[in-house]
Amino acid sequence: MKIVRAAEMGMCFGVRDALQITKEIADPSQVTIHGELVHNPVVIQQLSEAGFGQSSEDNRESIAPTPLVLITAHGISNRERVRLQANGKQFIDTTCPLVRRAHEAAMELAAEGRHVLLIGKPGHVEVLGIVEDLESWDVIASPQDVRAYDNERLGIVCQTTMPSQFLKEIKTCIELHNPSADIRFVDTVCHPTKRRQQAMLELIHAVDAVVVVGGRNSNNTRQLVGLCQQHNVPALHVTCADEIDPDWFGDAKTIGLTAGTSTLDDTITAIHKRLEEIAVSKGSKDP
Repeated sequence: MKIVRAAEMGMCFGVRDALQITKEIADPSQVTIHGELVHNPVVIQQLSEAGFGQSSEDNRESIAPTPLVLITAHGISNRERVRLQANGKQFIDTTCPLVRRAHEAAMELAAEGRHVLLIGKPGHVEVLGIVEDLESWDVIASPQDVRAYDNERLGIVCQTTMPSQFLKEIKTCIELHNPSADIRFVDTVCHPTKRRQQAMLELIHAVDAVVVVGGRNSNNTRQLVGLCQQHNVPALHVTCADEIDPDWFGDAKTIGLTAGTSTLDDTITAIHKRLEEIAVSKGSKDP
């Protein structure tokens, strides 16, 4: 069994920068992370062990008991910033600059009097951080969500981790359903996501199956799994080496390996090592 790594994979600069900031904090007990710093269970466990408080993404209305609040790489809305400041909180801001760019693009479209259409996952923290500052908006998760909109001026942005091809499909649907509308589109998919998706498309044409490493609630990781499914290539989504079942690979001769943008290098290394062990085991069983 041969193992082929994607040309682009794993942690992006936004996640690395956010993690580096946490390492430089002298007293983690004075800091509450506002949600999940990144969607990676290993990182979340490490931060907890280091002494950081962490608020649930499902209950961000609660007020942190610590004086400092760390804003995650996914960002928050300006309205949320005002709410936290009104409760006396100071910020450690690790918002990814590419997420901030998507937020600014949406605000610019809204300032032009456009109804903003955000292509992304409803309820995702990055999406919430953008739409909470808008007065007129819809979140579009699939082509089936598209309709004719009352506003004749439309603006389109997207969650930074959406697949480019998926984005094109929805944009086309919006244009078909609103033929007379003035539509302005701003591509806010981040470059690390695009590079990893392109590397995945190249990988799946050269392998029998793919192991995708990343958090279960990591949108960019799920999108990599989705690309495999769209091309009928089996994909095994794991968060750590212990989740790998050797029987899953069957008679596959070539296995691809890729990882989402919040996956630690150590995790990728451990999984690659486990795949190599399986490859040796399978080789010893060949007649």
